[in-house]
Amino acid sequence: MRQSTDSYLTAKAQARRKANGQMGIFAREHIAKDEIVSVWGGEIYTREQLTQLPEPYQRYVMQVEDDFFLGGEGEDDTNYFNHSCEPNVGFAGQMVLLAMRDIARDEELCFDYAMCDGSAYDEFDCECGAPTCRKRVRGDDWQKPELWERYRGYFLPYLQRRIDRLREQNKNDS
Repeated sequence: MRQSTDSYLTAKAQARRKANGQMGIFAREHIAKDEIVSVWGGEIYTREQLTQLPEPYQRYVMQVEDDFFLGGEGEDDTNYFNHSCEPNVGFAGQMVLLAMRDIARDEELCFDYAMCDGSAYDEFDCECGAPTCRKRVRGDDWQKPELWERYRGYFLPYLQRRIDRLREQNKNDS
């Protein structure tokens, strides 16, 4: 796999094919908690522009604000971070992924798409196999209060602002 010039992936990780044939990102060596594992680069697309992208490239975009998405039309190793309902990486800002805990060699690096997706552009049945698996990944998963606590500090900023507004609204409704 090639490393794109507009994104960064730590030398401690690599993209490789999993047993099921899908690609993933795996630790080549121990990664410490709070270590930066990736910084994404690419093009910014509006919601309207996103719908104009060829379908294969729509899979490799990430929502970074209410109506803006980050992605590109090229292959990039950083495209292969998969979803898990029990993630080991989370967000620091809009484009940086860091380890939420120590990560062992050969462990797959995954984040919960609830940390970044706030709309229904990429919903699917989940097969992560985690004990806490939600079975379906939806664009409104970020609204689940149990995830607010579990991922505190790891949501993208635009979702954290939404969560803060919901918390305030819930407090005022009480």
